[in-house]
Amino acid sequence: MWRRGANLEGDTANFIETEQLLETEEFRFSFLQVRGSIPLLWEQIVDLSYKPHLRVISHEETPKIVERHFHDLIQRYGEIVALDLTDKHGEEGQLSAAYAAEMQNQQNVRYMPFDFHHHCGSSNFDNMKILYDQISDDFERQRYFLIDRQGNVLEEQRGLIRANCIDSLDRTNVTQCYMAQKSLNLQLQRIGVLTTSECISMFGEEYGKFRILWAEQGDEISLEYAGSHALKGDLVRYGKQTITGMIKDGVSALSRYYLNNFHDGIRQDALDLISGRYNVSRNVPSPFLLNNFEPLTYLPVASALIIGGLTATTFSLQQAGRNAQHYVSSVLCAGITAGVMAIVKANGRQFCSRPRLCGLL
Repeated sequence: MWRRGANLEGDTANFIETEQLLETEEFRFSFLQVRGSIPLLWEQIVDLSYKPHLRVISHEETPKIVERHFHDLIQRYGEIVALDLTDKHGEEGQLSAAYAAEMQNQQNVRYMPFDFHHHCGSSNFDNMKILYDQISDDFERQRYFLIDRQGNVLEEQRGLIRANCIDSLDRTNVTQCYMAQKSLNLQLQRIGVLTTSECISMFGEEYGKFRILWAEQGDEISLEYAGSHALKGDLVRYGKQTITGMIKDGVSALSRYYLNNFHDGIRQDALDLISGRYNVSRNVPSPFLLNNFEPLTYLPVASALIIGGLTATTFSLQQAGRNAQHYVSSVLCAGITAGVMAIVKANGRQFCSRPRLCGLL
């Protein structure tokens, strides 16, 4: 969807609580994690580019927004460890640096930056241990929830991990799966199913079911928020990237690109309408009537001109060696094509599907 970051009340986009449940004949376990967009005011507006630019919005309320967000988490869950999985260079790095600067004022929250792409790349799932070693004391102190068959509470979860990347989907899915696996090991060791030297990954069939469960959960969240299956799903399912998984990720990436640019604005309007964020009034004209520019009307024409121009240029170049007229035609077609492409690129945001009912804040 279109939403990124937080609103002025400290609520964040794509904020999701995930609960892993384990039930045996004698005991029931629960382990909570949350994810959500970086709780700053920032935006990533689609403009036909594959990776739209990030922009941090300077606002005097930013410190209070961050404080409200984490105060609410602490009130609900207890101790918080905030994992920031974004890159530490480029535009992601600028956003991460702004986040880190604000987190210096949050004395009751442990902020842990971890450049997922640098450490894990696309296949080094085992390098998540680098992150776990840094937060293991906090993680094990937070524990999990446990009751017995009689309903007696034997353990309570005293806090949780809040994870984010840019869209809080793919890198976050991999990280939460890893943390859930660590918690599952502790739970099974607690009731004697595993010894202290054993872990769930030693048991192929059970471990496979655990991975599939988390991979499917990641897909469901991704379908809701981005309209496609999660990327990096093979890291969750198999612990490594496969050729089939790379092809699937490519298809999902293309699907996300199309939906983000040409459908998400409409979907965002639908959510704003049914959630009550936008109220219909007879005295206020419809936002859909205030903007006469319909991107989906003009984009096919622009696309046809670009494709036709490229085809004509290629054909003319093949004939250019025969006479000067074909050479001039090639230059003319190439110039027109380049001009149309430049116009589309310069007005990329106007060609994309944009929400019209509510502003970003």
